[in-house]
Amino acid sequence: MKVQIESKKENVLLQRTEINFWAEHAAEPTPTRDAVRTAIAGAVGTPKERVVIDNMKTEYGKGLSKGYAKVYESDEALKKTEGRHMLVRHGLAEKKAKVKAAAKPRAAPKAK
Repeated sequence: MKVQIESKKENVLLQRTEINFWAEHAAEPTPTRDAVRTAIAGAVGTPKERVVIDNMKTEYGKGLSKGYAKVYESDEALKKTEGRHMLVRHGLAEKKAKVKAAAKPRAAPKAK
């Protein structure tokens, strides 16, 4: 897999760099988010834990995926800005377990 960065934009307010990229993966399956995060972290020179893949779309039959990633300056900025579902998706937070409410006992049907 080869990752190429198309554009970078500094977002000072949110303490991050926004990156548009494409990943070439001819004769390979679509790369995982983890593999792309590792490649982008290496290209930018930042820890993998500060890279968030926002979206990634594979072009049918071309072996090419285009996407959008965000690279944060600090862990605090990442956790303050990103939604919980994105943190869970990237393994930076634990998924909350759903608690089911106890079922109410049903009343017996009335006899006629």
